[in-house]
Amino acid sequence: MPSPHWWIAAALLGLLSIAAWTDLRSRRIPNWLTGTVVLAGFAQSLVHVGWTTPLWAFVGMIAGFVLTFVMYHVGGRGAGDVKLMAGIGAWLGPLATWWVFALAAIVSAIVALVQATLQGKLRALLSNAALLLLNAIHVKQLGAEHVIDTGRRTRSIDKEMPNAVIVWIATIVWMTIVYFRGSV
Repeated sequence: MPSPHWWIAAALLGLLSIAAWTDLRSRRIPNWLTGTVVLAGFAQSLVHVGWTTPLWAFVGMIAGFVLTFVMYHVGGRGAGDVKLMAGIGAWLGPLATWWVFALAAIVSAIVALVQATLQGKLRALLSNAALLLLNAIHVKQLGAEHVIDTGRRTRSIDKEMPNAVIVWIATIVWMTIVYFRGSV
C-alpha cells in the first residue's frame, strides 16, 4: 500500500484483531465493536487519503452485509459476522470486500481440512461436503428448508474456527497482495 495509507491499514487491522480475539475467546462479536468498525470505515472514507469515497463505503457495507447474510440465514454465520463484514465493506468498498470474502472462504476451507484431519474426521467432512453440494444442486426438488436443515445438521469438526479470525487472516492476505501490487 502506498505510504499515506499505512495508518488506515493499521486502524482496520487493529479493529479486526480485537474482533478476532473477542470471537476466539467468547464466540461472539459485540455490537459496540462491529458498530465501531462500520463508523470508522465511513470516517476514513471522508479523509483525502481514505481507501473509499463515502458512496463506495456505503456500497461496500451493503455488499459485505449481503454476502454474509445469506450464510447467516442458513446457519453458517452469526449476526456479528454479518455486521463485521459490513464494516469491512465500509472500509474497503465493494470489490475489495468481495475479494476478502472469497479469500476468507479459501482460508476457511483450509482451516476446516486441517482441523478435520487433526481430529480424524476428514472422511466425514468430505462426505458432508458432498451431501451439501448435492442438496444445493437439487434445491428445487428438495426445497430450501430441507437444504438449510441438512446444512445445520451436518457438522464434521468439533470446534470451528471463529469467523472473525478467518476474516482477519483474509484481510491480511488481501492487504499483502495489494501492497505488493502497489495500489489500493
